[in-house]
Amino acid sequence: MLSAILAHAPALQTVVPLIAAPLCVLFGRRHFAWVITLAASLISAFFAAYLLAQTLDGSIISYELGGWAPPLGIEYRIDAVNAFVLFIVASVGALVAFYARESIEQEIDPALHVYFYTAFLLCLTGLLGVTITGDAFNVFVFLEISSLSTYTLVALGAGRDQRALTAAYNYLIMGTIGATFFVIGIGFLYMLTGTLNMADLAERIAALGDNRTLRIAFVFIFVGIGLKLAMFPLHLWLPNAYSYAPSVVSVFLAATATKVAVYVMLRFLFTVFGFDYGFQAATLQTIVVPLAVIAMFASSIVAIFQSDLKRMLAYSSVAQIGYILLGISLLNKPGLTAGIIHLFNHAVIKGALFMAVGAFVYRIGSSRIEDLRGIGKQMPWMAAAFVAAGLGLIGVPLTAGFISKWYLIQATLDEGAWWLALLIVGSSLLAVIYVWRVVEAMYLAAPVQEAPVKKAPWSMIVPTWIMVLASLYFGINTELTSKAASTAADLLIQATQIEKVPETVPGAPAAGE
Repeated sequence: MLSAILAHAPALQTVVPLIAAPLCVLFGRRHFAWVITLAASLISAFFAAYLLAQTLDGSIISYELGGWAPPLGIEYRIDAVNAFVLFIVASVGALVAFYARESIEQEIDPALHVYFYTAFLLCLTGLLGVTITGDAFNVFVFLEISSLSTYTLVALGAGRDQRALTAAYNYLIMGTIGATFFVIGIGFLYMLTGTLNMADLAERIAALGDNRTLRIAFVFIFVGIGLKLAMFPLHLWLPNAYSYAPSVVSVFLAATATKVAVYVMLRFLFTVFGFDYGFQAATLQTIVVPLAVIAMFASSIVAIFQSDLKRMLAYSSVAQIGYILLGISLLNKPGLTAGIIHLFNHAVIKGALFMAVGAFVYRIGSSRIEDLRGIGKQMPWMAAAFVAAGLGLIGVPLTAGFISKWYLIQATLDEGAWWLALLIVGSSLLAVIYVWRVVEAMYLAAPVQEAPVKKAPWSMIVPTWIMVLASLYFGINTELTSKAASTAADLLIQATQIEKVPETVPGAPAAGE
């Protein structure tokens, strides 16, 4: 029985939360909706763990939908790359579902709780679908399902702060622009190759060689995905979206949404387009590397001067995306491995941080750093969780964040770019400043109010500390993350001619043009 179910795990990965979403509305009771959401997210996490275990050895799972063989039919294609991301999204989704019940009580109108769970499940479906599908147009479809749900989730923060509506609207505009760029790029690829299956696209593009249409498609897709993953300077939607959304939404988005967008970029850059010509490599090395470095410093500096904790963490996320993109742009296996490891580690660390902030908001109704004075003695468990996760964000040894930056520094040194290694260390020191501001307020400042603040409920403490302990565990035992990331990097490199990229001058015409 179980083996028969597991045979359809790729499809059930998205079908379960998709079916659960309307069930929340049909039952119409918020407590039932929470039970359904928790059950669906746990099932998705189980399937994700199973698929990761099946692909860690480099195996590829191809699942045909509707009895139509690819490339004519839609294919779910799972390898170590997307299985790792699936595991991140589904696991975080399960923890967030457990955390959400208490978190939304004071931030969202009880009459809207059912709709929150429905939108959350649809967002989870979209993110899982983007990750697992092997069809380029299906990526766009699932991307829009997750995006439309996200706009709704952000707007639900209007019960606490009306600026959430403006943030959701700005996110809608920027997200729509990004989706438009992406689908135009997909249209160019279809016009050029006559197929939408990504494996088939890769073969036909490799046979075409370099041409202007392919370059145009690459630019449109790259910019579209760049908007979705909040790549500097296309990140303007992110600070407000994270700041004014309900705390549980901030947790989920920070830990999953941008990570899935990074995966899409990896999939198209390495698997679909490949690196048979120098245009893509030149784009990454001459444009993305400088932008990543600027993001690491500029966003960290801006974070230092924020008065709101959620907004500070939002700008920190932009900086951390810079680290991930820097690793990818190095175009070597150590760099790819570092980027993929940080994809996981940052999800864990930032999820823990936003969960701790959500508990502060739940008890004192504010995420302003000034209002957190003395909270370390009044909410010791959540304050300690924030400090432990903050150490991971800085990159202190024995935390997951240290492993990420260690791999990244090694990758830069392998390329002889010692100056990049120094910049990574320097930008990490900036994180010390803004994390210390919060620690100082929580432990060294006099309490804002004399009346003791109640501890956070256990349903918020447990998921938070699971994330914190995961950060510490994967900072000590790196077997799972390094193996998964290394296998994923090998698969990406095997799918392209990355090691044979010719030296080209950016903007120079290719041979034959």
